[in-house]
Amino acid sequence: MTDRIVSRRPLEEDQQWEPTLRPRLWEEYIGQEKVKENLRVFIEAARARREPLDHVLLHGPPGLGKTTLAYLIATELQVGIRATSGPVLERPGDVAAILTNLEDRDVLFIDEIHRMNRVVEEILYPAMEEFQLDLVIGQGPHARTIKLDLPRFTLVGATTRAGLLTAPLRSRFGVLHRLDYYSDEEIYRIILRSAKILGVEISPEGAGELAGRSRGTPRVANRLLRRIRDFAQVLGDGAISEELAHMALERLEVDERGLDDMDRRILHTLIEKFDGGPVGLETLAVAVAEEKDTIEDIYEPFLIQAGFLARTPRGRTATRLAFDHFGIPPRARPQGDFWEVGN
Repeated sequence: MTDRIVSRRPLEEDQQWEPTLRPRLWEEYIGQEKVKENLRVFIEAARARREPLDHVLLHGPPGLGKTTLAYLIATELQVGIRATSGPVLERPGDVAAILTNLEDRDVLFIDEIHRMNRVVEEILYPAMEEFQLDLVIGQGPHARTIKLDLPRFTLVGATTRAGLLTAPLRSRFGVLHRLDYYSDEEIYRIILRSAKILGVEISPEGAGELAGRSRGTPRVANRLLRRIRDFAQVLGDGAISEELAHMALERLEVDERGLDDMDRRILHTLIEKFDGGPVGLETLAVAVAEEKDTIEDIYEPFLIQAGFLARTPRGRTATRLAFDHFGIPPRARPQGDFWEVGN
């Protein structure tokens, strides 16, 4: 179920378009202002001292621009970048091959760094601290350890699950930044920029309609823009107006708050069948005919972040915002439950 059009995780089609729409200059990167300002200071200081930038950890929900920032860091440092991902690094030799081919002050970008093999992770410790690689030569009683000097490099790690990083690895990052969701105004500016790159005419009102349904995530906004472009080309004159954007998003079943069909089904089930909850995850999964792990990992994060759903010790509960969204009057709740009518 991860191939939903409003999924914040990358889909197969995103791999084709994201490099095209990715900002290539620092000034083109919209949003995350505090992160950008601090990183720019650190980068300028490292360049002035002709030193590698401290290792950087970027964490936060998917689709917010962690990969883009990694490439911009390398651009600002005026160095090369080598990109890989945690699941790909299966053996110590994989890391050794990459590290020994870096140039001085290059950037090594590891996406999904929390999924890296623990044996591989331990190889990185001396590499990050001392710019040395510990290699074991031989086997059994004749085995010996040698230290191989490495170029001074900067490791940029990206993760959506910072809590899964081990303490020893996390402590070796000198710069840690969390990326937050974007405001509608920032998403609006991103949509206008992406439309220009794609050669799509879009009205300010059309961009605003799209921005409000993009879940505060540039990846979702760009994906919806590409789909609405198809509607504009086939059913319109090629331009995206407010009316066409509204029609297309309704046909894509993305409502004004960015909820898709399954989001609404989960909330409707909580409200209509269970009086708003609380209800256990397994019961909810059966009621909506979906796997409980899928609900917990794919659907719940946005519903909770947007304020439609709450996890309580007794189970999942629809919030007052969920009732208001569907125009359903809240039922009276017993004192001490998640909310009471009139409060």
